[in-house]
Amino acid sequence: MPTLFTKIINGELPGRFVWKDDKAVAFLTIAPIAPGHTLVVPRAEIDHWIDMPADLAQHLILVQQAVGQAIQKAFDPARVGVMVAGLEVPHVHYHLLPIHAIADLDFKKQNPNADPKEMDAAAEKIRAALRELGHGAHVAA
Repeated sequence: MPTLFTKIINGELPGRFVWKDDKAVAFLTIAPIAPGHTLVVPRAEIDHWIDMPADLAQHLILVQQAVGQAIQKAFDPARVGVMVAGLEVPHVHYHLLPIHAIADLDFKKQNPNADPKEMDAAAEKIRAALRELGHGAHVAA
């Protein structure tokens, strides 16, 4: 049975994509900890990050860096945090989010009722930053 993320990747469920390539996608989470909270996900359904082939893991790091640089540019946080929990959906995904303190990396701060207009605006800020950083070929429409 396809994972929730595979359904989003395949267009069966909506997603606010900011990055798409042949191996990975990045889209905003539906319950952000902070505006700009983005997930980097491989297209391949792999449950645990330690089971990824090395070349795919390397590719995901490059995508994380590009999207992380865009989040930094778009939201100007102290840092862009990265988390790998892997318990919510059995499909590898990296959480990237703007942070100002270590306490910002707390899933208890998720907002399951985020305003759709604010989410759309955050996605567009990341897309615009990705374009400015030279990644226009991978920016999701």
